[in-house]
Amino acid sequence: MENNAQLIAQCEALAKVWLSPAFDEETRKEVQAMLDNPDKSDLIDAFYQNLEFGTGGLRGIMGAGTNRMNKYIVGMATQGFANYINKAFPGKQSAVVVGHDCRNNGRMFAETVADIFSANGIKVYLFESLRPTPEISFAIRQLGCQAGVNVTASHNPREYNGYKAYWDDGAQVLAPHDKGIIDEVNKVKIEDVKFEGNKDLIIPIGGEMDWDYIQAVKEAMVDQDVILRQKDLNIVYSPMHGTGRVIVPMALRSWGFQNIHVVPEQMVIDGNFPTVVSPNPENAEAMTLGMKLGTKLNADLVIASDPDADRLAIVCRNSKGEWEILNGNQTCMMFSWYIIANKKKLGQLKGNEFLVKTIVTTEVIAKIAQKNEVEYKDCYTGFKWIANEIRVNEGKKKYIGGGEESFGFLPYDKVRDKDSPASICLICEIAAWARDNGMTLYDLLMNIYKEYGFSKEVTINVVRPGKSGADEIKQMMTDFRANPPKDLGGSKIVLAKDFKSLEAKKADGSVEKLDMPDTSNVLQWFCDDGTKVSVRPSGTEPKIKFYTEVKDPSFAGAADYERCTKAAEQKIEAIKKSLNL
Repeated sequence: MENNAQLIAQCEALAKVWLSPAFDEETRKEVQAMLDNPDKSDLIDAFYQNLEFGTGGLRGIMGAGTNRMNKYIVGMATQGFANYINKAFPGKQSAVVVGHDCRNNGRMFAETVADIFSANGIKVYLFESLRPTPEISFAIRQLGCQAGVNVTASHNPREYNGYKAYWDDGAQVLAPHDKGIIDEVNKVKIEDVKFEGNKDLIIPIGGEMDWDYIQAVKEAMVDQDVILRQKDLNIVYSPMHGTGRVIVPMALRSWGFQNIHVVPEQMVIDGNFPTVVSPNPENAEAMTLGMKLGTKLNADLVIASDPDADRLAIVCRNSKGEWEILNGNQTCMMFSWYIIANKKKLGQLKGNEFLVKTIVTTEVIAKIAQKNEVEYKDCYTGFKWIANEIRVNEGKKKYIGGGEESFGFLPYDKVRDKDSPASICLICEIAAWARDNGMTLYDLLMNIYKEYGFSKEVTINVVRPGKSGADEIKQMMTDFRANPPKDLGGSKIVLAKDFKSLEAKKADGSVEKLDMPDTSNVLQWFCDDGTKVSVRPSGTEPKIKFYTEVKDPSFAGAADYERCTKAAEQKIEAIKKSLNL
């Protein structure tokens, strides 16, 4: 009780600072209402911590407070970022790219960011309107900029907005720059922020960069002849009210596809996302309108991108002709298989290529790469780590693809973040190739399982909002480290990896060091039957994630898919009980 009273007092003291004339009247009223409310939960959630750079920069619920997305937190973050850029690149005119997606306040935040950078003597290329995240990454590289910012909360619910910080390679910021930026941000007080921009240093960009980006996306194409033969592939696409609405259909046409339909209700730019509960392509509900239109038009596949168009979702017809939503592991696996198999067939593999997957993504991808003698690399969750592998191998090895289970893939190296326009074009090429060979995407998926083994992956999200939730998640990780499970759903654990200590412990008690570029708060357990479970607190949302992967060696073809899936789901329920979830 005493601790809670102390926390309330600390939050009240911070909140009262926000009543000063440095903050606008609307903000002061919102803060005063929190102070006046006898229930202090909103006050605590808004002020118990500073919103900090996580795995993707800033991300949080919009509103007043130190733990909220608002122009003052964005302003202090940008001032700190500007200070860091000017220190990192002394004696030169630095430049940044600034963009935003469809979210509420997105344009206001983007213009605030542009003003502050320009007020600090940094040239700003500001997109004239909403643009996809991958195009921001591309523009940084194309224009030779030192950094960039995209105002987006990706696939989060409508209450959120965010701020993705990029460095000069077009990738999201990694150490030491992330820590350096945070140090600079933490030094900034509201009165230090230079909100008055220098309009002479703000340059609008748009159509010409769109053209350059779409030309670059075509480099992800593997086999144009297949597309020419199957150019009438029946495609339904939804941008989910976001930034893919212009770029994705344009990119598909540039590849040669001619039969493209869009979901009209979801072509409307709207940060309230009125047609979905949450604009997350991982949620089946978000694909409902697309599948409805797909049924009406007898489409071959239904595709969607999330609001900032970095993630994609794919729906194809199963063996019964019904819509089947592919999960992120399945799409990543299919991309990896197709790129390797068809580049090999066309003589495009020279022996120095590599694929990347994250440690929580299906191990089937590793099997595909190994069997085809293509190097693959494991990295941490988050596309900045895939981008890091591209960067450290640049000039030595050829990147041909990389992805993660959370519906993100990057099939070429001109961009350094997940790229749904390029990935959507490529999955349509794969569907065209499948049809050219008398198959559907679903048939192809079954063939991959038959050759490389069946695998069922389910991500279990345990949501714990607010400070109490953050404390609970922290305690869960502490408890798992202190008392790790011995088995998972009856399967014996034979290898345990802790990426915080960078140690891998085998069943015989022997310990090996893990070769990773940094530490991460992730635990992994591998069982004797191929079962794999990864535990990771989210860096952008109030949740802890359990990534489960279960094998079934009895899979022999499409007829076994339903049976093996049900058996795997039962196994995953048993794993949940083992972990007290």
